[in-house]
Amino acid sequence: PMGSERMEMRKRQMSTTQETPGTAQAQHSTGNRGPNACCFCWCCCCSCSCLTVRNQDEERARRTSHELQAEGIPNCEESPAPTLEEVNAWAQSFDKLMLTPAGRNAFREFLRTEFSEENMLFWMACEELKQESNKSVIEEKARLIYEDYISILSPKEVSLDSRVREVINRNMLEPSQHTFDDAQLQIYTLMHRDSYPRFMNSAIYKNLLRSLSEKSIEA
Repeated sequence: PMGSERMEMRKRQMSTTQETPGTAQAQHSTGNRGPNACCFCWCCCCSCSCLTVRNQDEERARRTSHELQAEGIPNCEESPAPTLEEVNAWAQSFDKLMLTPAGRNAFREFLRTEFSEENMLFWMACEELKQESNKSVIEEKARLIYEDYISILSPKEVSLDSRVREVINRNMLEPSQHTFDDAQLQIYTLMHRDSYPRFMNSAIYKNLLRSLSEKSIEA
């Protein structure tokens, strides 16, 4: 009996010894799988499908950002450097500021600091539309202006009241050079009343005025 008990104990020990490596291996495998498992699969390799998807998303985001930067902000109008007389005239009225490319460029630089440059871009686009005579070109430019500055889905949407928007929607049924006249006037008035006074007190205007004044004295 004692021998039988010893043999039984030895069998149990051997059985336990044989099971332990497998169990430990399974536990080790399970333990490794948890921390290293990916979001879509239970694999441990770094090149699994979920990482590929994530890398593709990151690449797409970088590409989109690069394309937006490449598109950039439309170039300013070409113009000679303003004279001291011109810059002084800008303080006399908003109309005189908007009359010259140099004035519009300086004002546009200020609007950019206030994140409202779209107002000037919309106004300029409307002015360009008025110069067109070809019907197909007018329709195409009107569509682009609508998508860029009128559509509520556009990040460059300008602030217009509901009455003006209704007028635009009616006009878009048969676009012309004057499709956006009411909207252009409203944005012009907004810039005049809201942004122009701040521009006259801005560092952009004061620094330009001081620089030209100093050059005038030196001359």
